[in-house]
Amino acid sequence: MTLFHGSNSIVETPNLEFSRKSLDFGYGFYTTINKEQAVDFSRKVAIRKGQKRQFVSVYEFDEEAAEPVLDILRFSAPDRFWLDFVHQNRHGTYIEKFYDLVIGAVANDDVYATLVLFEQGILNAEQTLESLKIRNLYSQYVFKTEKALSFLKFIECFVPEAMP
Repeated sequence: MTLFHGSNSIVETPNLEFSRKSLDFGYGFYTTINKEQAVDFSRKVAIRKGQKRQFVSVYEFDEEAAEPVLDILRFSAPDRFWLDFVHQNRHGTYIEKFYDLVIGAVANDDVYATLVLFEQGILNAEQTLESLKIRNLYSQYVFKTEKALSFLKFIECFVPEAMP
């Protein structure tokens, strides 16, 4: 399978030291199956860092080979467990089991706005999950350990079209 990572630099060798803890699935190296999502993220990183450089690194991942070796948490859809997991990770309160790899829906801008409404108490869990059912959600693969990263093989990098 092909995975993408958007950034302001080429990432041939992912490094967990640069990870932030308060993301959807916590600390880890984030990739997506959706090329456009990675391009969009590379633009956001460039803007956030006040740079024009943007890159999308492309990787090969053999999920079948990783399955028997890694401890994987897989969300098949955004459900209550996914919502609680994302909420707890974003707030740094997740203290349950640690996984090598977490696979599940990525919170893009639309999803992020819905999650903020949930976190502010404007939407309850059921309303939040109902709202997410109409979204086009893509999977993200978050590599949380060096063991998991060992299954990721850098293929190439490309530069998205220049920002306006």
